[in-house]
Amino acid sequence: MRFVVTGEWSRNRLLQTIVVLYVTYVAGLWLTNALLYFQKMTLAPSSVVEYYLGSEERYLQPRSYQGLLEVSHFHLFAMGMLLLVLTHLVLFAPVSNRTKLWLIVLPFVSALVDESGGWLVRFVSPHLAFVKVGGFLLLQGSLLALMGICLWSVFAGNSRNYRSGEATS
Repeated sequence: MRFVVTGEWSRNRLLQTIVVLYVTYVAGLWLTNALLYFQKMTLAPSSVVEYYLGSEERYLQPRSYQGLLEVSHFHLFAMGMLLLVLTHLVLFAPVSNRTKLWLIVLPFVSALVDESGGWLVRFVSPHLAFVKVGGFLLLQGSLLALMGICLWSVFAGNSRNYRSGEATS
């Protein structure tokens, strides 16, 4: 926090290095998340339904309650921690408070929508497959935006933005 308030944020190469390396790891997570999704499904709602409800033609079993519970248990914790760090870094970005609010709320909501999509398809209705697809796309897009804004703020940031909460030109 002191680095932002004192203005060292934009001059401290070690802090900038930490943020850049962290974003590099998050980019790896972003890529593997997409690869895992597309290994199992496509953006077509029918493929989401097939993945969660199974397919006799392809010998796929439906996702079990316990299986979904185990995945959700890990994902809720891991995504919460990931988003806590990324959205915390957004506080230091030289953008308006309104933009910061969107950059903070949207990723958390999209992660919950993405996680709940499979549950909805499996236990409520296959017609809700669009929720999983939309949640995935929104999560990937918001993570990409967070990574971009974090990198941008490292190199273009200004400590006055943290104190005032508003972007300067």
